[in-house]
Amino acid sequence: MSELFDAVDALVASRSPLPPPAERKRLRQAHGLTLDEVAAALQVRRATVSGWEAGKTEPRPPERDAYARLLKQLAQLYPATDAAAPPKDTPVPGTPATPTPAPAAPAPSAATDQTPEPPPGSAAPQPTGPAAVPRPAARATTRQSSTSRRPGTKKAAPANPPTTDADPRFANGPLLVIDADDGSQVTGYGIGGLVLDVPAKSLSALVEWTLKEAQLGAGRLHGSGKDADPLLVLTEAACERYGLPVELSDAERLAGRLPDGHKILRQLDRAEWQLTKRGLGPWARIYRPAQGRQRQCVQLCIPSWNALDARTWGHAAQLEPAELAHVLGTYAARVMTPRGSTAVTGLELMTALNPPTRASEADETGKRHREHRPGSLGEHPIDCAPCEAPDGHPLLAGLPRFHQRGPDEMLFEEAYDWARELTDAECMRRYLVGIDVNLAFGAAANGAVVGLATPPVHVTDPVFDPTLPGSWLVDLSHVDLSHVLVGKQWRRLQGALLPSPFTPTGERPQGPAWYATPTVAYAVELGYDVAPTEAWVREDRGRFLDGWYKRLRNAYVDTMADLGVGEKLRTPEFLKAMDGYRQRDPEMAIVLDAIKSTVKGGIGKLRERARGGGWKPGQPWPALSRPTWRPDIRAAVISRARINMHRKMLNLAAATGQYPVAVLSDCAVYAADGPSPLHVLPYDADDKTVPGSFRLGVSPGMVKHEGTQTTLWAEAVREKHGQVLNLARYIKTGEVTAKDDGE
Repeated sequence: MSELFDAVDALVASRSPLPPPAERKRLRQAHGLTLDEVAAALQVRRATVSGWEAGKTEPRPPERDAYARLLKQLAQLYPATDAAAPPKDTPVPGTPATPTPAPAAPAPSAATDQTPEPPPGSAAPQPTGPAAVPRPAARATTRQSSTSRRPGTKKAAPANPPTTDADPRFANGPLLVIDADDGSQVTGYGIGGLVLDVPAKSLSALVEWTLKEAQLGAGRLHGSGKDADPLLVLTEAACERYGLPVELSDAERLAGRLPDGHKILRQLDRAEWQLTKRGLGPWARIYRPAQGRQRQCVQLCIPSWNALDARTWGHAAQLEPAELAHVLGTYAARVMTPRGSTAVTGLELMTALNPPTRASEADETGKRHREHRPGSLGEHPIDCAPCEAPDGHPLLAGLPRFHQRGPDEMLFEEAYDWARELTDAECMRRYLVGIDVNLAFGAAANGAVVGLATPPVHVTDPVFDPTLPGSWLVDLSHVDLSHVLVGKQWRRLQGALLPSPFTPTGERPQGPAWYATPTVAYAVELGYDVAPTEAWVREDRGRFLDGWYKRLRNAYVDTMADLGVGEKLRTPEFLKAMDGYRQRDPEMAIVLDAIKSTVKGGIGKLRERARGGGWKPGQPWPALSRPTWRPDIRAAVISRARINMHRKMLNLAAATGQYPVAVLSDCAVYAADGPSPLHVLPYDADDKTVPGSFRLGVSPGMVKHEGTQTTLWAEAVREKHGQVLNLARYIKTGEVTAKDDGE
């Protein structure tokens, strides 16, 4: 018997014990290691380590022993706390587990017009510093069977029975990443580690299965809105399996779609599926006409066709399927299911949160009808004012060819791009410190009163009303920044060292020009009278973007909390937490960038210009048919963002005598004696700084450290590239070729 015991002991000793899959990932991320770094150390592929952490595969000797040694040492450095420890029912490797997707948000009642709060639990716990970084919920990964022609399989079912708050129609979450192996297996990866077998043999069958059995989608964000259609993300292997090209040809890429007559388009047509006007491109919508109130639509996202633009989604397209599902699923839960680029999604989010119509009260027959919903932009496009129209707009068709409109003909509200030469005193300081406003355009959208669903009205010789949204023709050249009201007191400042608040170039206006209401209101705030000669105003007005801002603000703050930067941190703790925050969880860093791009892109889409071949100036373009084509709203938000920036710079100058040397959009650069933002922004022992000025913190409208370079660096790059070089554009990395990352 002792020989048998010895054999058992030897067998146990031959397999180094490993923690559960979720704990493996927690330990790696706690030490700031990437999958690539672990794979390189163990001399395996990145996908292999990802599979170990997902529980899909288990390491074998000799890699198992080395992997166990790594995890043991990390566990000593980062012992599991109550919050981070794996749940007691975490399965041992190789044991089937029940994945736990995040519950879908409850659909609001159709009787309410209030935007629902984010679902409970969407806000991440607030850490006190980098050591207390909360990890995303453990994503147990297991394969669940779905309807299949193979014997012994089961139908697709929710990973967990739906809770009372979950919508059972969407029990498997908003999306699946579809992947295929070298054999016949097609797999769908969802949120919460969900894995489903996909039985579909063709693209048309995949769409059919998605709508009938996959239980995908998301509930409406407003009681009068619509549910989100399910999203399928096709990997390269899935494209090959379903007869799609892995990459588009040059001609297809320029057209943004597969050509008419492609075999897949014929297949969809035979199955009576239709495509929207943009066809089968990187983002596609496949649908059948709705039957009653039942929508039949599936969205496709094809990363290898550049659906996930690296400028906004980073390296998301290179992630493993399960990781990509986690990234997109987190974005979908916090923002909405992607509908295209982040800019398109940002625009769609406005309508999802503030729908144009609602159900009326029952008529005498008991029927309800669709009616305009107050506070929305309505369901029909409206013309902008001529001064708000971009070049080429049909309203300007009568202008002479090659006519260049001046500021008295065209509203030009844009973000700052301003710089000046350093003074002698600033040259004596060692550093230039950049500070960047968090989610600047989102903060500017909050509380913005904008025109709603009625056209603007033209008025001559109006009395300026700061509560009335619109565009005003007025001369602001008399506003002298060297003598302005700061608070309620007149102050003398070095006005030449500040940019003008009225132009994006920072130059002082030279005569009458068109301005949005917030810009003119700021001139009054500075203590000067204004006398407009013309205006286009909108009496029907409201805070259309408040719900949009609130949702994106929560998404941003929650994701920053996942990266270890909480809202309640004192200033020194905040600066410490920001040090290397993106490396703590590269996947959440991707989500963060996508959220920021959603804000900036959504505002930009309000004035989408004509693009594509065949368009001629004076002709309408497709975007003009949208109720959300609203250049006046875009102008108001950008005006508020620029004015907010100037107000902070003005208050800091009045209190400390410090003036910016460069401003680019939401980033301001100051000369300082030290490299930290605390050498620019004075904080007292109570963690308070100059009222109305810049304040360090994570919330939108507060600022973070953008970067620091030496004054010698500034002199060198300006000597090489010219004195007008905007140092704010390059303060982050010091490389003059670096791109502007904006938000």
